[in-house]
Amino acid sequence: MAESVSAPDTFKVHGTGGDLIFMGPPGVGKGTQAKALAQESGWIHLSTGELFRDHIRRATGLGRTVKTFLDKGEYVPDDVTVELVRDRLEKIGPSTRVLFDGFPRTVAQAESLYARLSSRATAQHRTDDTPEVIANRLDVYDEQTRPVIGYYEDRGLVKRVNGVGRVEDITTRLRDALDNGS
Repeated sequence: MAESVSAPDTFKVHGTGGDLIFMGPPGVGKGTQAKALAQESGWIHLSTGELFRDHIRRATGLGRTVKTFLDKGEYVPDDVTVELVRDRLEKIGPSTRVLFDGFPRTVAQAESLYARLSSRATAQHRTDDTPEVIANRLDVYDEQTRPVIGYYEDRGLVKRVNGVGRVEDITTRLRDALDNGS
């Protein structure tokens, strides 16, 4: 099951309804659903995975650094990830809603995102898809990302949506959760 977090009123920096954060372990379809909702709604789909892979493809210094972590199934350090997201957010207009996919993955990243948004309130072959790396990614998710759900749940911001089924059915459930606030 994947979870989505709806940003509260204090996060309404990109639009009237706040931004969204898609969370769940690797391989559950977060990106697929995020792309579908973003395209349908006209939101920006901000995927840290896509940003990382873009830097790797372009062979930037950041790309080389990121690749060493991703190839082992480890998370990219918070400071690198946060800076990358900050840079991307600078290019997004303040009235545009953002659908975060793959960020935040740690409580430190969640705190950074909260601080950032609050202050702003104004298939190709991938080396991270081998069985060994996927197993490690799932372990890292349980240890580092699952607590982020608790962080947001404690603030009443988590909406749970059943992520099992046909893509179209899941998209409908996600849309219903957003429209109904349930």
